[in-house]
Amino acid sequence: MNIPRSSHPRIVIIGGGFGGISLAKKLGKREVQVVLLDKNNYHTFQPLLYQVSTGGLEPDSIAYPLRKVLIGYDNFFFRLAEVTEILPEKKTLHTTIGELTYDYLVIATGSKTNFFGNTELQEHAMAMKSIPQSLNLRSLILENFEQALLTDDYHEREALMNFVIVGGGPTGVELAGALAEIKKGILPKDYPDLDTRRAQINLVQGGDRLLDAMSEQASKKAADFLEKLGVQVWKNVRVTGYDGKTVTTQNDLSFNTATLVWAAGVMGATIKGLEAKKLIAAGNRLNVNEFNQVDGHPEIFAIGDIACMQNREYPMGHPMMAQPAIQQGRNVGENLIRLLANKPLKPFIYRDKGSMATVGRNKAVCDLKQIRFQGVFAWFVWMFVHLFFLIGFRNRVVVFVNWVYNYIRFDREARLIIRPYKRDYDQFKN
Repeated sequence: MNIPRSSHPRIVIIGGGFGGISLAKKLGKREVQVVLLDKNNYHTFQPLLYQVSTGGLEPDSIAYPLRKVLIGYDNFFFRLAEVTEILPEKKTLHTTIGELTYDYLVIATGSKTNFFGNTELQEHAMAMKSIPQSLNLRSLILENFEQALLTDDYHEREALMNFVIVGGGPTGVELAGALAEIKKGILPKDYPDLDTRRAQINLVQGGDRLLDAMSEQASKKAADFLEKLGVQVWKNVRVTGYDGKTVTTQNDLSFNTATLVWAAGVMGATIKGLEAKKLIAAGNRLNVNEFNQVDGHPEIFAIGDIACMQNREYPMGHPMMAQPAIQQGRNVGENLIRLLANKPLKPFIYRDKGSMATVGRNKAVCDLKQIRFQGVFAWFVWMFVHLFFLIGFRNRVVVFVNWVYNYIRFDREARLIIRPYKRDYDQFKN
């Protein structure tokens, strides 16, 4: 890897997400050697992936070079690599570019899509956890309408214009709202020779309400917003399979569709070497103590989605969102500094700053600690918060300008098929 030897302790961080960057910044100017490993050379602002998928933003506006995040910090090294195995007894990592030893290790690998063991869904459904996956989904959505123009088969055309989103959390709700706005304001202009009124957006939720991690007030309002936009919301419906053409459910309900987006769950992105059953908690996450140390390995820490810190308030661990990751990154950074100074560690205390989700133009729901509100003001708050947490001044400006333009023109300029997503459309022919 060509990492120079140093008299300073080596702290290796796996993952350049919210938690990894927060931790690296905390350690950047300390007398430690920090090595950040990630399979991508950029940080992804995941809350806005759905806007890339629906043509509202280009991917470079929500990505930021990892090397640039900590530019100018001494003793900081980034390597483009994927960690394949952890050897705790040797304090060594196996990666795609070689081996690396560490004094302290922080696992911040985040999460990946959870298909709950359903291989058919995993093979045919579309996920939206990364920029490449979002670009695939964008291409598929546009290709479906291009294909709908070419067919004279009614059932094939219906399937091509039928979208099914599984999962009523923030990702599913926001994607459904964006697609509904595209159907209303963009498709009639782009495809005047196609009856785009026949396009359907179906949001399928296994539970009895949307946004079940938020208040009932927010849940009900989000459902009302979506239904007014023309989204068909299906509650208490569990999807059991999708063969690339037909979605099956436990409720004897089925959908013929060329696009199934799976947003029904995530699980921790674990690494070989720490996969013993005693280390894995619910959601395939690593059990950690109140200092984010992995059970049985005081020199290994885990933060963010991959970490499960169980306590009375959070018996299943903290929410798999950005804020816990950011806060845990800062706390672990401070604790590593304290550890090296032989000072007692500080337990992690999560400060819940609330939850929010946007449903579309002038429509959002916000649950803050002391207040809950919905509508236009919530939408402005949602935009401000997301702009604030975007990394990089350029990205903030680009996203803001795009939002203003899209709002005034009711348009989404990035509806481009840059890299076609290949699929077999013959299966929809009768």
